[in-house]
Amino acid sequence: MDTKYIFVTGGVVSSLGKGIISASLAALLKARGFRVTIQKFDPYINIDPGTLNPYEHGECYVTEDGHEADLDLGHYERFTNIRTSRANNVTTGRIYQSVIDKERHGDYLGKTVQIVPHVTDEIKRAVRALGSTGGYDFVITEIGGTVGDIESLPFLEAVRQMRWELGQNALCIHLTYVPYIAAAKELKTKPTQHSVKQLQELGIQPDVLVLRTEKNIGADMRGKIARFCNVAPDAVVQSIDVDSIYKVPMKMHEQHLDEIVMRKMGVPVQGEPDMAPWSAFLDKLDNATETLNIGLVGKYVELQDAYKSINESLFHAATYAGRRVKVRYIHSEKLRDDNADEQLSGLDGIIIAPGFGQRGIDGKFAALRWCRAHDVPTFGICLGMQCMVIEYARDVLGLADANSTEMDTTTPHNVIDLMEEQKSITNMGGTMRLGAYDCELAPDSIAARAYGKTRISERHRHRFEFNNAYRDDLEKAGMRCVGVNPATGLVEVVEVPALRWFVGTQYHPEYSSTVLAPSPLFGSFVQAAIDYSKNNAPKAEN
Repeated sequence: MDTKYIFVTGGVVSSLGKGIISASLAALLKARGFRVTIQKFDPYINIDPGTLNPYEHGECYVTEDGHEADLDLGHYERFTNIRTSRANNVTTGRIYQSVIDKERHGDYLGKTVQIVPHVTDEIKRAVRALGSTGGYDFVITEIGGTVGDIESLPFLEAVRQMRWELGQNALCIHLTYVPYIAAAKELKTKPTQHSVKQLQELGIQPDVLVLRTEKNIGADMRGKIARFCNVAPDAVVQSIDVDSIYKVPMKMHEQHLDEIVMRKMGVPVQGEPDMAPWSAFLDKLDNATETLNIGLVGKYVELQDAYKSINESLFHAATYAGRRVKVRYIHSEKLRDDNADEQLSGLDGIIIAPGFGQRGIDGKFAALRWCRAHDVPTFGICLGMQCMVIEYARDVLGLADANSTEMDTTTPHNVIDLMEEQKSITNMGGTMRLGAYDCELAPDSIAARAYGKTRISERHRHRFEFNNAYRDDLEKAGMRCVGVNPATGLVEVVEVPALRWFVGTQYHPEYSSTVLAPSPLFGSFVQAAIDYSKNNAPKAEN
């Protein structure tokens, strides 16, 4: 069949969950046997979110082909098991960069370059290219921001044009908010009406409305919204708050969202989506009663979206292990040797988070000293792994001045050093070691047992690396280098076999964890934390 293009817009306020709705619909269509992908259009001028502050943007997600992407791509992958690429995340910056490059090259033959048609044509090209090159049945495109934002206008104009050009092969879903006024004890529909009116003023009539709400919206009110917004009554569905985002696909299917979309796009509705594996996951989630207490030591703990993929990977692994995970966020700037016992006691496992820069680094060293002394399952990721190496070099190997040249360019013992190919780089955006790389694991390692194989591929985002000049000394002191990139010799995984579970990875295993294929290494860490909890750990207060 012809590729179908679905556009998801948002209104009233941001953070309503367009990404979750998009991912839920994709999961349902994929479970029906269709080839589906999702892309995100972000209306900021940055080329990608790689240089954005986590306090502004949350986590920077990384695709297998080495693109720094919006965190919604993580949701897309976790819900669908689809591997995304740079084609799945396009910013205003990339659109303008492409248009300007073409203008400099002379592609426009001397014409005045304008928002319409040149910028909107470039946006449409990015949408169509993903559908045509991937051979997809459905391409779902989430438009970032909120209707009414100035920066979103070129994207919405491109959507308007595509809907006219594609006819039944294009559809618009508008996600909006129906607030509950506690004082009046009433749900209010005016914000939704105004949001749809704004969309209509731009020439876009939504085909489906998804109403985000904290309270159940009755049939009468949904009918009222349908009448005032020119939407069919059966195409108004609600997205009521649930205790887990992974229940949203089932809630959408209960209201026939997937069937509504298919009928409106001329696709025959046959049978039911095969959501049995998804339902099995939810059954484990609902039946889990015991709590697993995990500590996450990092400097962005005030903004938990900065560690979104780690949180979700823990959730996946714990759910399959029959546990509910409770994460204690520990600010590394506030952690010291003299308060580590107070802040870390009672935890079943501890993650030393990734990050960049000097701030909060001493707290990570304090956490690692405490973890080694108390033999608590410990997982270091990226900078967390590098901190493991530095702390071990200082406190076990006896190199008191050991450090990373990221933190101290004059350190006499640069156990972590800038990668050779990074030394000539001056532009910061998109120039780290990014994307999936192979890693060869020692057969007798914790990591190899977790993955069930010795050759793996995981995603990276770093500039600094383990300095192989110190490898022999560290291994003699008890830290094994059990994972190595076969092409470069770069150390990817370290372990301390004398401890029950003390593993650091230069790569980010959290990026590849999904609902139906959880990260094996997170699974191993969670099982070690469960075993420790059963046999050794005092219980944390809930």
